[in-house]
Formats: sequence, C-alpha cells, structure tokens
Amino acid sequence: MIYFDNSSTTFVKPKNVQKAVLNALQFFSANPGRGGHQASLKAAMQVEAVRESVAQHVGASPENVVFTSGCTEALNLAIFGSHMRGRHVVCTCNEHNAVARPLEHLKSLDESFSYSVAQQTGKLGIVWQDIERVLRPETSLVIVNHISNVNGDIADVAKIGENLQKRGITLLVDGAQSGGHFEYDMKKMGIGMLALAPHKGFYSPQGVGVLCMADDVHLSPIRFGGTGTNSMELVQPETSPERFESGTIATPAILGFGEGLKFVEQNFDNIAAKLEDLTTFLHYEFSKLPVEIYTKTENTSGVFAFNIPWLDSAEVANYLNEKWGICVRGGFQCAALKHLSLGTADKGGVVRVSLSYFNTYQEVERLVFAIKNLINKTKPSGH
Repeated sequence: MIYFDNSSTTFVKPKNVQKAVLNALQFFSANPGRGGHQASLKAAMQVEAVRESVAQHVGASPENVVFTSGCTEALNLAIFGSHMRGRHVVCTCNEHNAVARPLEHLKSLDESFSYSVAQQTGKLGIVWQDIERVLRPETSLVIVNHISNVNGDIADVAKIGENLQKRGITLLVDGAQSGGHFEYDMKKMGIGMLALAPHKGFYSPQGVGVLCMADDVHLSPIRFGGTGTNSMELVQPETSPERFESGTIATPAILGFGEGLKFVEQNFDNIAAKLEDLTTFLHYEFSKLPVEIYTKTENTSGVFAFNIPWLDSAEVANYLNEKWGICVRGGFQCAALKHLSLGTADKGGVVRVSLSYFNTYQEVERLVFAIKNLINKTKPSGH
C-alpha cells in the first residue's frame, strides 16, 4: 500500500510516538487530575509536561492550552465559546466545514448574528486585503484557515494578525494543516486562538486536538461536567484549562502527541525540505500530463490537488485504490466553501494527494505511472 492521504491523518507514526502510546496504556492509564493517589498524579504530571511543551511551541501560556477530542472540537469551542450575539464574524473561502458549519448553525439560531466569507485574490492564498474588504464595525472575530486542506493555499497569517491586533479584533487560526509545518509565535503574530490537529503534521495518534488561547481571550465552555476540581459546586470552574476539559481526557493520545511534537521539533528542517522536494517533484511530473492542477508551484506543504478533466475525482481515487493500492482522497474534502471558490463544486471535487515525511520519490513515481496508465485507458478523442 502507498498512502497519500496524510492531510486527513498521517498513517506512519514515528517509533517514539508508538512507544509513548504503549507506555501510557501500560503505566499511565489512571485518570489524570481526578484523584489524589499516586497513579492519578503520575498521569497528570505526564499530561502537564505535554501541555508545557505545546505552550512553548506556539508561544502561549500553559494554562491556555486546552486539550480537546480533535481539531473540530477545538474550533467549535473557539466559535461557540465566544460571545456572538449581535456580532459579525469573518471567515475565508478556504475554511473547512469545522468552521463553516458552526457559523451557519449560529446564523440559523440567532438573527442578530452574521458572518461574511472573504474571497481569495492573492495568488498563493488569503491576504490582508481580502479580510479588510469584508470587515464591519461589529466584527469581533476573524477565522483564517492557514493552509488549505484541499490544495495547499497558504494565508498570510502574520500580516492579517498584525492588522487585526491594531483594530482589537480576535484572530482564530485553523492550524489543522499547518501545525507541524509552520513555526508559530502567537504573541508576535497577533493570534488570539490557534486550533491544532496533532494526528496530522505532528504524526500523533487520533483522538486529541488542541486549542491554544492568548491571555486576553475569554471563552465560555461548551461541555460541562466533571473536572476533578470544585466537585461540590454545580457550576463549571472558572480556571483554565479545567474549565474546558470536562470528562476523561485522552491520556494515551496526549502523551503520543508529546512525542510527536518532539519528533517534529528535532526534524523540522528535514521535514520541510523533504515535503518541498516531493511536492515540487509531483508538480513537475503532473505538469506534463493532460490534467487540471489546482495547487500553485510555490505551495510546497505536501498538499496537491488535480483532476483528470473527463473523469470524476471519485473514479480516479477508486481506480488508484483498487488497481494500484494507492490511497488518495477524492471528492470535496469536507470543504464546501473552498470548492465553490475553486469552481470544482460541479466537477465532483478534486483528487487530493497529500504527502508526509515518510513518503518516498519511488512512491510518487508509482502514482505518476498509475495516472498515466489511467489517462491512456480512458482518454477520449479530442483531449
């Protein structure tokens, strides 16, 4: 099997990540922070060490690093936890449905709430002018997808954050695809909230997400229940992160994330160079074929989108899977707004090839050979 669906979740996990998950199951399976006995305390110390590492990695305070069930919950917490009545939100045409659907749901519940979608005019991704064009006096939150999970378009987050900070507007960055591939400093970049998906660019297990918040961001919880603190009070605690982490947290996934973070930090330059080389090679080879390419040559984060004009993207993905054992993602990649922007909504979406550090040139060559074979078999006259 050749796996090219790493934007969905990375398939190959580093050995240290695998070992950390096994160790968690063997030695740290007690409920962290939910008891005073030594097993609970040991597990809690392990979790807090990861929280400290994440905080240092993104430039946040540890108490403002909240573990969630995934990046979708992190984005939901950021959106629904903000006070939106009578407010206006700006998002971009590159947003995942984890942003678009909560906004649409809020709009259906509250007539005083509204949102606008910034369209991309920059060649490589969303720029400040795209955001500025749709701001209103009542805009309280801007949500920006940093790297598109469809075609790898990259938003100019630093410039957007700088300008929003001057206006006192909170910036929420969806870092699902950029986490692990981009170095963040939330304070310098003017990021109010940053959502991460460890199971992607950090090569970590599924089942954990992260929302990192600036010190001046204050959210309401969207989940209520046991936190291990103030248990005789029927109201949710005020202190973070406990306020947002009701229920049992995913200790094995969190400890695996800690090791995935170490792997990325220790190999950051090598990972970036490998992905750039593989993406460039893929783009070069596909540019020779009669296909439509939706990824710019400058976007080298490992996300590559294309279509064979006379075939549905699902047909291509199924062919690669069944005949060649190659895993890619056809369809709409849970990003309706992006496909409307690309003009691929009525084309069955796109075929997405997404690479990881553990992919090889030989695997890319195999993909190119398979696509050539499919084109030769199916190409109609006139193409």
